[in-house]
Amino acid sequence: MKKTVDIITMGCSKNLVDSETLMGLFEANGYHCTHDSEDPQGEIVVVNTCGFINDAKEESINTILELAEAKKEGRIKKLFVMGCLSERYLAELEKELPEVDKYYGKFNYRQLVADLQSETMPVCEGRRHVTTPRHYAYLKISEGCDRHCAYCAIPLITGRHQSRPMEEILEEVRQLVAEGTKEFQVIAQELTYYGVDIDGKQRIAELIEKIAEIPGVEWIRLHYAYPAHFPWDLLRVMREKKNVCKYLDIALQHVSDHMLSRMQRHVTKAETYELIERMRREVPGIHIRTTLMVGFPGETDEDFEELKEFVKWARFERMGAFAYSEEEGTYSEKHFEDDVPEDIKQARLDKIMRIQQNISADLEAEKVGKVMKVIIDRKEGDYYVGRTEFCSPEVDPEVLIPVLDQQLKIGEFYDVRITDSEEFDLYGTTININI
Repeated sequence: MKKTVDIITMGCSKNLVDSETLMGLFEANGYHCTHDSEDPQGEIVVVNTCGFINDAKEESINTILELAEAKKEGRIKKLFVMGCLSERYLAELEKELPEVDKYYGKFNYRQLVADLQSETMPVCEGRRHVTTPRHYAYLKISEGCDRHCAYCAIPLITGRHQSRPMEEILEEVRQLVAEGTKEFQVIAQELTYYGVDIDGKQRIAELIEKIAEIPGVEWIRLHYAYPAHFPWDLLRVMREKKNVCKYLDIALQHVSDHMLSRMQRHVTKAETYELIERMRREVPGIHIRTTLMVGFPGETDEDFEELKEFVKWARFERMGAFAYSEEEGTYSEKHFEDDVPEDIKQARLDKIMRIQQNISADLEAEKVGKVMKVIIDRKEGDYYVGRTEFCSPEVDPEVLIPVLDQQLKIGEFYDVRITDSEEFDLYGTTININI
């Protein structure tokens, strides 16, 4: 297994893109790579860690410990760690886990390949090795974040917002299309800030419009927008460009003015309501995905009641929620007492998710009888599994189509009539061949 590298990715899709970039670099220099192997056996193992919240940090540490034991037993030869956790806690990790051969952060991981090569062998640049099914890929357009929300440790890890050059992004899209990619999940810590660090202007609408004009791009889906100073021209692009999905992932976190102020979200309750109203007005049929937080320091029963009423009013097509977890070094950790008891946090979380559960079931049921464009991701048992434009991979409802005698192709689009729905899945039958 000489010159074999196992790369293990923890955390978000932004980390996945970093792992894919590193895999391409390794492969250009003569290594064979596997990703997320259940039983790493290669000469080298690289763990790309997450350091966002306590659970993610714990999972990353446990993975490192397991692999350190595998190294001790001789099942692997070298162990390297990269990513958010080592970016933030480098000194502590080096002291506590010396079994790791070397630690790299969030931005210097490319140096790993150079460190493994001899001085007489220059490193060859490689093209990103996409690990998702060939028909879709994640497209990271920036790093970092300038928003500094009170609870968030991301700026402490990734630093200031840095937009990738637009032509570099467009060239990556062209390359991926040439390799068979049809669907792009555009990701960033805060995509609506794209371009501000370059020339002071929000250029996300311009970027998405240019991506949409590249031949072969069938679907573009947008993740991780920010509500304050929203670039309204993005809604025009979403409305006018047929290959820009009517889907937006925008984390709102809360709605009461009391909480929004303490969270340092730079937006008000009235502005939040107007934002949702305008999105639905300007982009009919838009599916909004959001994330909400309960139990932030100082959250009162009245604050939570406002949040419940907002969820009932907004009727989000996709919504997740989580309980506040204190992160060291953040504004809230330094200035607020974590004063909402854990049982209250959990009770509020359960209540808000029960409300959303019923909303989601009702909204999915409304799709029964409609004909929708579906891309096929995989075959699983007696079903082909696909998604509509309103569904991002791995996090949203899927469409299950009975196999029967039909032969559908993975990565192709079909017209599907929705015949039934469950809380998180739709069922359907194809009514024609490839669109």
